[in-house]
Amino acid sequence: MQNRVVVQTINGEIIKGVTNDFSAGKEFFHLKTNDSEEILEIDILDLKAVYFVKSYEGNPDYDDKAESERAGFGKKIRVMFKDGEEFFGYTQGFSPNRPGFFVFPVDADSNNDRIFIVSSATDEIDFV
Repeated sequence: MQNRVVVQTINGEIIKGVTNDFSAGKEFFHLKTNDSEEILEIDILDLKAVYFVKSYEGNPDYDDKAESERAGFGKKIRVMFKDGEEFFGYTQGFSPNRPGFFVFPVDADSNNDRIFIVSSATDEIDFV
């Protein structure tokens, strides 16, 4: 299954493309870029996050709701990234011993279906 993703590196670079071999337990995955159709091998530890998106364009005028409740998506979590970004979502599988974890956005209408957050790119992770 091909997943439409937007990859953000720890240096702030954004790469859009598709992957069919991403796994939270693997150190690498392959990304076929939209720009050149080149296939890149991506090292998870070089990333801030992998956004599994509904569309590449999204809606730039839409503001995600930070206070919505979503039943069945796990525990509500607050993530503070090293670059200063704060993110709220829900997780079912956070473990400090893993390289990363999936988070579902608080807002069901968000352009993100789910986000894989790389633990080494975070400063604080709190359950709220």
